Amino acid sequence: MAQEQEFEFNLPPQFDKITKNIRMIIVGIVAVMAALSSFFTVETEEVGVILRFGKYVGEATPGLNFKLPFVDQVEFVPVQRQLKQEFGYRTASAGVNTTYRKAGYGGESLMLTGDLNLGDVEWVVQYRIDDPYNYLFKVRNVDETLRDVSEAAMRQVVGDRTVNEVLTVGRAEVASEVEVILQDISNEYEMGITIEQVVLQDANPPDPVKPSFNGVNEAQQQRETLINQARADYNRVIPRADGEAQQTIQQAEGYALDRVNRATGEVSRFNDLYAEYIKAPEVTKKRIFLETMEDILPKMGQKIITDEKGNSVIPLLQLQMDGVKSNTNSPQN
Repeated sequence: MAQEQEFEFNLPPQFDKITKNIRMIIVGIVAVMAALSSFFTVETEEVGVILRFGKYVGEATPGLNFKLPFVDQVEFVPVQRQLKQEFGYRTASAGVNTTYRKAGYGGESLMLTGDLNLGDVEWVVQYRIDDPYNYLFKVRNVDETLRDVSEAAMRQVVGDRTVNEVLTVGRAEVASEVEVILQDISNEYEMGITIEQVVLQDANPPDPVKPSFNGVNEAQQQRETLINQARADYNRVIPRADGEAQQTIQQAEGYALDRVNRATGEVSRFNDLYAEYIKAPEVTKKRIFLETMEDILPKMGQKIITDEKGNSVIPLLQLQMDGVKSNTNSPQN
């Protein structure tokens, strides 16, 4: 056999130097990436959940935090932010002129009531994340689960009520009951969320029957208006009539009491006079006569008093007439 020849390939010294530089550059890049990936910032409304090889190891508070590079991962959970889910509509744009989009979401809001009528109920669920660990690891896709549970709870509550209750007086009660059901299910599933509020944005009959339903509502409102007007008239007229009746009764009672008291006093006075008259008839008669004349004479005008034998009355009457004429002709001040 021919003797094998061995060949030795020697690289030039310049190539070794280039390789060494490339290695140093790669190490530097890896070191920079490790340094950059070792720090992360958590916003004020968030919590950072640290995962090491996919396993939960702790939480990071808002601010600048450290983690192991290339090993730890961070999931940011907005625990201080109020989240919401809309049913039957979507907010197209928020701000001063908020617009909503309803097309394509009728299947969420159209539901059957307890009296076998249809109602178009639009609502929103507002909630917060209170346990980041449960939110991330206990239930897969919490948001979709909450949406399904919310729709099922609303259909359950609406199905136990009449359409009038859902569309008018029972809206607040429906929202409150749905909120309780959602919180109970969230606690049972360990979803890590707190239901803050369920709000019925709008509740209407379906479009084909909306004109008829509006006509019924207008008739009911008109009936309530007439009832309220009648009650107002009743409250205005009846109390006044009662007051006038009471006033008339009190005036009659006062008048009757005054007349009775006057009559009683006069009877008592007459009895006293009669008792004195029995004791001394002539003296009492004369005293009564004098008292009567004393009361009557001051009310008379000029008067002439004579005895039974008076014969000179005419000159006195002429003198009296002359005095009246002189008083009449005298100038007034």
